[in-house]
Amino acid sequence: MAADTAFQDFTVQTRPQDGLPRSAALRALLRDRGLDAVIVPRTDAHQGEYVTDRDARLRWLTGFSGSAGFAVVTQDRAGVFVDGRYRVQVKSEIALDHFTPVDWPETTLAAWLRQALPWGGRVAYDPWLHTRHETLQLEKALEGANIALVPGDNLVDTIWTDRPETAPGPVRLHDDALAGRTAAEKRAALAAELTAAGQAATVLTLADSIAWLLNIRGADLPRNPVVQGFAVVDHHGQVQLFSDPGKFGPEVREKLSNEVSIIHAEALPAALTTIAGPVRLDPETAPDQIFRLIETSGATIIQARDPVILPKAIKTEAEIQGMRDAHLRDAVAMVEMLAWLEDQPIGSLDEIAVVRKLESLRRAQGAHDISFDTISSTGPNAAINHYHVNEQTNLPIRDGDLLLLDSGGQYRDGTTDITRTIPIGAVPAGRRTYYTLVLKGMIDLSRLRFPRGRAGRDLDPVAQAPLWTAGLDFDHGTGHGVGAALCVHEGPARISRISEIPLEPGMILSNEPGYYREGAFGIRIENLIVVSRADSPDGRDMLGFETLTLVPIDTRLIDTDLLSRDEIDWLDSYHARVRAEVGPLLPAGLRDWLDQATRPLTRPLS
Repeated sequence: MAADTAFQDFTVQTRPQDGLPRSAALRALLRDRGLDAVIVPRTDAHQGEYVTDRDARLRWLTGFSGSAGFAVVTQDRAGVFVDGRYRVQVKSEIALDHFTPVDWPETTLAAWLRQALPWGGRVAYDPWLHTRHETLQLEKALEGANIALVPGDNLVDTIWTDRPETAPGPVRLHDDALAGRTAAEKRAALAAELTAAGQAATVLTLADSIAWLLNIRGADLPRNPVVQGFAVVDHHGQVQLFSDPGKFGPEVREKLSNEVSIIHAEALPAALTTIAGPVRLDPETAPDQIFRLIETSGATIIQARDPVILPKAIKTEAEIQGMRDAHLRDAVAMVEMLAWLEDQPIGSLDEIAVVRKLESLRRAQGAHDISFDTISSTGPNAAINHYHVNEQTNLPIRDGDLLLLDSGGQYRDGTTDITRTIPIGAVPAGRRTYYTLVLKGMIDLSRLRFPRGRAGRDLDPVAQAPLWTAGLDFDHGTGHGVGAALCVHEGPARISRISEIPLEPGMILSNEPGYYREGAFGIRIENLIVVSRADSPDGRDMLGFETLTLVPIDTRLIDTDLLSRDEIDWLDSYHARVRAEVGPLLPAGLRDWLDQATRPLTRPLS
């Protein structure tokens, strides 16, 4: 990418008024095919968070640009299903006189279909874009409703006459020293697991699983350095990688060796219809069509989790060190950013100017991409959890505003994700309470120790408790898994009320409680943390967290009366660590700024 080219695009990508003619064309196609409804998901065949412009069917049809959700179109209604992160955003992106936002999962797809099709009907879906788990769950929920799910070709693709072409990027090697294990070692471990379970092969459908297993990285998607494709791995550790062979240069092919065959993606269906089993497939990530193709071969299918997901989530020491190193460089960019913000005249900036400045600072620190589209939001925009600034929504940053800056970088050795909320000028005094309650939750989770075996749902209330006690809440999880020089959102672990995955040493997660007032402001404070072993006075097997992010937390909005002495001590200790580790990497002028930004809230007791 050229040095003067922005990572992020600020052009308006959709217009709400486009929804009416496009849905009308879709309805005409439904009538022609004797169908009553169609499901249009956000995902592509690899079930990733980001999709190419060619696969952005939900955005093209409805205007909604969020990273999760789906639409259902019948002859007389159209619902756009979004969770709590997007309930503000969706209202500004779709034509509300034509599409109706649906609170999901509070309203299930099955319940909506039963109400929309009271006499039954035929509902079309593309089996490449829905997992087997999704499909079976929906079929079960629709029992007795006389509603049939009809797999077939993608109806949106049929009417989308100017659908963009793909522009896949070259595949590169990910250094074994950064991975901590060679691809051959990873393949051997996977082969041993398959052999022990009596399984002949597994099919990997998640792009980051394939990238991690083979120690490769790609440029097929924005923000995620992955290689799109499907991989069949047998119990000997040999891999058939179905992708675009043109992306793989001689160096990559030589490193992968003859143990990895690179085959054009178009050959996948035929290969699956002749595969020998038993075949391990993950029903929660593999497309329904993968199951259908293998079922025609007669091979036995063993339903089990993708065998790469958990090893990928439990980082090696080399991966953790790479993340530490990346976070140090990222901290330099963030400190430069925060100091620059303080120097700008109030009223001189807007949201896009902040993004552009931060991108240039990260690029100077070696970032080859951002890890997600930067959320630079102020005023009412900050209340939109996953806000994406564009030329139409861009707001000036005014005196009295809060600036919520959620951003991250992709480096060769690590992936970062950090949020800071910054007061601009004279912020209303009442905001101090909300800010401090959010900070309390973030600190309390950071300093927590917990018994091994606990899951994210057990820890989530720790970060929520200060807000709950005040009668407040937020509509997103406290934390998500993070990949090492991979996807910034990574499964299977997270800190959320619905996460049942036990946390293990080496897992990297975000810690990001927040508070949002629709139409007014938003607050979020986020660090990345890695699960580590913790001491116990009675020898119990306890875990805790090491904080990876090393960037000052703005103290100007803190109401110290709401913090305990332990919480203040944690913050002072954190800021002392920031000074010690980041300070030597800064020029003299910035070190002075950092010293002021991280000065203790209280003097240590004598």
